[in-house]
Amino acid sequence: MSKRALIVGINEYDHFDALAGCIPDAAAMAEVLSRNADDTVNFDSRLFTSPGPTRLTRALLRQQWRELFQDFKDDVLFYFSGHGTPTDVGGYLVTQDGVKDDPGLPMEEVVTMANNSTAATVLLILDCCFSGSIGNSAGVPAGNLENRAVLREGVTILAASRPTQVSTEVEGHGVFTNLVLGALRGGAADVRGRVSAASIYGYAEAALGAWDQRPLYKSHAAHLNPVRICEARVSDPLLRELPIYFPTRAHKYQLDMTYEETNGAAIPNNVAIFKKFKRLQIAGLLKPKVGEDLYWTAERSGTVLLTDLGQFYLQLVNDKRI
Repeated sequence: MSKRALIVGINEYDHFDALAGCIPDAAAMAEVLSRNADDTVNFDSRLFTSPGPTRLTRALLRQQWRELFQDFKDDVLFYFSGHGTPTDVGGYLVTQDGVKDDPGLPMEEVVTMANNSTAATVLLILDCCFSGSIGNSAGVPAGNLENRAVLREGVTILAASRPTQVSTEVEGHGVFTNLVLGALRGGAADVRGRVSAASIYGYAEAALGAWDQRPLYKSHAAHLNPVRICEARVSDPLLRELPIYFPTRAHKYQLDMTYEETNGAAIPNNVAIFKKFKRLQIAGLLKPKVGEDLYWTAERSGTVLLTDLGQFYLQLVNDKRI
């Protein structure tokens, strides 16, 4: 499966105040999205910035949107960092040539392209003021219950703020993008190292308080493809070994002194199992029945068992989903 991304960061405007963090954030997004943690190729990205070699006009951005979605059946991502502005007909992304009464392109235009595209999944990430209006019905007051996103299956939106909120920069970087980058670098990765759009939102939302800008997550997703793959806390081969040691969800595995490497009675095969259990414990999949220390458990011939999360992954293995 191939992936393509269009990443835009606009610091310099012809008729709007300049920003400071959009280019650094866009460049960082392009870098982190281009490769997974193991250096395998992830998104094939196009990066456009202002100032830059090409003026980021309405016409250019619209053309890039067309090329992003055209005749593509895999995963698509669009990221925008810059000014956003509300209008009577919905939110707009402000392009470099935008003016007060004609600020740029409607947020709804990219949503329409996403909905009409053949892409398997589309992720739209907006770090701009009033970005939460993307996907909402135009002309409907923000508090109205009818103001809801209309997305076809496979389309997901991550917005930096609610429809009526500004998005802030701190020390030259967007607050929301900094959180997204942290999530993509591993902060929102699951046990297998997979970072999804939902986990990115959960990571960012948890870091922002009641007085901060509030990010929004809108999605019509039947499954969550990883946006990036980070270093796994537990490898898939080790996860597939879970049924060997835990034939049932409630099974308790007996340890003894032969599992402890520093013990004179240690057996190499048991020591290898013990090291695997330690990795499972660190990842939150396994725990001693009593106490927290595996060495203590082995010395006292205690047992270990799967946590609820460990039981979940055991079920995935048994269902041949890993």
